[in-house]
Amino acid sequence: MDRRSFLKTSALGGGAAAATSLAAPAVAQGRITWRMVTTWPRNFPGLGTGAQRVADRINAAADGAMTVEVFAAGEMVPALQSLDAVIDGSAEMSHGAAYYWQNKSVGLSFFTGVPFGMTSRELAAWVRYLGGQELYDDIYDDFGVQAFLSGDTGTQAGGWFQNELGGIDDIQGMRFRTPGLGGQVWQKMGASVTNLAGGEIFAALQSGALDAAEFVGPYNDRALGFHQVRKHYYTSSFIEPGLATELVVDKAKYQELPSNLQAIIRDACQAEYDQVPSEFYANDPIALNDMVENHGVTVHNDWPESILEAGAAASRELLIEILDSSDAKTKATAESFVQNLNLLRTRTENTDLTFAQARLKYFDVSDLG
Repeated sequence: MDRRSFLKTSALGGGAAAATSLAAPAVAQGRITWRMVTTWPRNFPGLGTGAQRVADRINAAADGAMTVEVFAAGEMVPALQSLDAVIDGSAEMSHGAAYYWQNKSVGLSFFTGVPFGMTSRELAAWVRYLGGQELYDDIYDDFGVQAFLSGDTGTQAGGWFQNELGGIDDIQGMRFRTPGLGGQVWQKMGASVTNLAGGEIFAALQSGALDAAEFVGPYNDRALGFHQVRKHYYTSSFIEPGLATELVVDKAKYQELPSNLQAIIRDACQAEYDQVPSEFYANDPIALNDMVENHGVTVHNDWPESILEAGAAASRELLIEILDSSDAKTKATAESFVQNLNLLRTRTENTDLTFAQARLKYFDVSDLG
């Protein structure tokens, strides 16, 4: 999908939804209607479609007992106010990324993406089996909501730049869109960092308000048209090694649901956490090839050593600062994350990485298909 078609489709969807955006949730003859607000444009590849699939899964499994209506970014509330809409009761669900809300608690960033931190498989293992969900719940209890991992982009792309980067000196003063703890790392490295919703980035790049930006990866970035205004693309992010999205629900209303509907919501999120990366893995290479072959994009698979070294040093410094946090919940989350990163990385580095390196070195089948 090209950017023009994508934005046209999004605009049509927004107009259709606007008329009903203020309707109250319905409970009639035992049927429950919940509203999901998202941080994504309607039909946005992987993320917007993932949010819609969560709703579709719930609707199908509930078999008429519950309906979830999806409102994309801007249709009910602005993208970066979706969590607040659940907290203040305007909606029952939001779909976004936890690091967008680190102004409420820095601890939330650990459930999205940590620079040089956990891959998506490692994150899921921590959350599901090693105490991460309990810490996640504990932080969100302060806001009357509960969250479930609901999607996984895999390792994201590093970003779009006007020119090839020669080293850390090229970062100084660069106006760069990048959120979360990763944004703080780039700021420590010398960039001037801001966060914008996905639908606002293209215009900022085009106008020159931003010098560079990272969002997700080829599948999303092509839909947003970044390749039209920046031609140097760094494809492996060290700040977002396994980004997760989340579904947040009003906790009191969730606990009032029958147990089967609670289970349907949880299971829909887990199913989508596993489906979203398949969508990205299937479509990222196709989108990247198109941008290279048809739009003149230059791909850089490796960062300059000085940038990686500075990024790693800044990431370690930031973790030390967070581990010394006066906020008990943030501190506990960071401690658990680091402890389990040291455990889980042994599986990744001793098994997955070893295989990937062997396949790269010895197994060439490019001539077979």
